Amino acid sequence: MRIDPLLRALSEPTRLRIMRLLAHMELAVGELAQVLGQSQPRVSRHIRILCDAGLAERRKEGSWVFLRSAVNERDGLPLGVAAARLLAAAERADATFAARCAEDRRHLAAIRAGREASAQAYFARHAEEWDTLRLLHGADEPVEAALLQALDGRDLGALLDVGTGTGRMAELLAGRAGNVTALDKSPEMLRIARARLQTLPADKVGLVQGDFTALPFAAGTFDTVLFHQVLHYAQDPGAVLGEAARVLRPGGRIAVVDLAAHQREELRERHAHARLGFSDEQMLALLTGAGLFPDAPVALPGDPLTVKIWTARRESATAPAAPDNTPQDPDERKTTCP
Repeated sequence: MRIDPLLRALSEPTRLRIMRLLAHMELAVGELAQVLGQSQPRVSRHIRILCDAGLAERRKEGSWVFLRSAVNERDGLPLGVAAARLLAAAERADATFAARCAEDRRHLAAIRAGREASAQAYFARHAEEWDTLRLLHGADEPVEAALLQALDGRDLGALLDVGTGTGRMAELLAGRAGNVTALDKSPEMLRIARARLQTLPADKVGLVQGDFTALPFAAGTFDTVLFHQVLHYAQDPGAVLGEAARVLRPGGRIAVVDLAAHQREELRERHAHARLGFSDEQMLALLTGAGLFPDAPVALPGDPLTVKIWTARRESATAPAAPDNTPQDPDERKTTCP
């Protein structure tokens, strides 16, 4: 980050307002235009200047473009952190600027309400589908309690929630994580998750569109990776877990919450499940094949389906990898291992 473009970016009142808004929540370009009362092309020009200066960053989700602050205490960029602190101090000391920022934040209420209305409409359209799936594997609360116990009260650090869906798990675990990255392939699901997570601090949670077969993160980025009722959508679950292991730091943990092996073929036909659950033997092979050290699984019997929780850890960088001596059926090996 260079001082000249940073100071030029902060020399315009609208861009100061944008930075204060982004300190509170991530916003789409159209949402920013709505709050600022300016045209979208004009707001886009301001966004380009802020992004070029390294103060903000864009993220594309389908046809939408979202903007978030690129500076926070965690990243430790001195100029960016200093700029953020200066703007916060200016809002406290400059009454005119404070009034303008307060008015902008009042407009955020309409943005939040619109997101929530969109989420409610989505659930109304898909209520029957969600209810059918819940009836098959029971209530969510016992599974979530068992997952918290399986993670044994540890600080989750940097958490990646793969296939975040509605954002329920990201919300549940945010208090135990340093920060949460909620990833989903579907822009519509990310909009649902954004409505749920929008009250969390802006630097606490990030939403990313991406595919679990090619995670858009550097190696060793996360302390915890979660797959909650997601892995059964994978055509090659071994490759997906290999990607998760790649972005996991040494000593980090992976948790997989999914269905035990079953024969409910209608889930494949009606709900796009690529896998009809997993046996413990299959999951052991998948996890060890990804270079992970599995713990004992946890079972939560339902009617008719059972939910399983499998956890595993990545060993420290100096420890030898565990050999995979698990016998497998040759046909099973072709479909479950990378």
